[in-house]
Amino acid sequence: MLCRLLTFALFLSLSAPLLWADHHEEEKPPRTIAVAGEGKVKTKPDTASISAGVVTEADTAREALDKNTERMQQVMQGLLEAGISQDDLQTSQFSVSPVYSRLSRKAGAPRVDPKIVGYRVTNTATAIIRDLTKIGGVLDKVIKLGANSVSGPSFFVDQPGPLLDEAREKAVADALRKARLLAKAADVQLGAIQTIREGGGYAPQPRRMNRAMAMDMEAKSVPIAAGTQEIRATVNIVLTIE
Repeated sequence: MLCRLLTFALFLSLSAPLLWADHHEEEKPPRTIAVAGEGKVKTKPDTASISAGVVTEADTAREALDKNTERMQQVMQGLLEAGISQDDLQTSQFSVSPVYSRLSRKAGAPRVDPKIVGYRVTNTATAIIRDLTKIGGVLDKVIKLGANSVSGPSFFVDQPGPLLDEAREKAVADALRKARLLAKAADVQLGAIQTIREGGGYAPQPRRMNRAMAMDMEAKSVPIAAGTQEIRATVNIVLTIE
């Protein structure tokens, strides 16, 4: 019996390093290569949004609100008459705030706490324009009707899904091209794709006009150029190296 126990212990002591080596070999992480790809699709926007608002000031909040309401009703009615659908017209901002007196900045002047000298009312509506040829006329109309706070137009594609899919395909192709180039330069062979992770997105940037620009446009025609936009997609791909 003692002889058998010694033989078994000797077998374990000899095989343990081999088992540990095999196990350690299996845990070794695979060699990989990570690449990023970008895809771009140029297109002409087919939709735009503008924000048209009225800012009024008066001695009392009630007076400022009444003046603002009268002019804003005209602006919103003008948007509807210009062909904007009710579903594409939405109030995006409304506020009533006090207007304070300005503090004196003269050296040595006694400190005076600011006082409320009036009230300011702001009401803004955002409209979606689906016929880009009407943008200039819409801007002309709302400014003539009393809008003195205007921003936009912000151009975008109403249904960007198919174009974004095309950009994704281009991004994957770009990443794989880079992977093949790097593998060739390093004299290695590419294996299977391990992970694909999407990033980036499509975000049109609005152009904004301040109140002074809006007032100056009353006597001018509004030239508008939609131009083109890029829809982008990015991916990150990890491949094994054989």
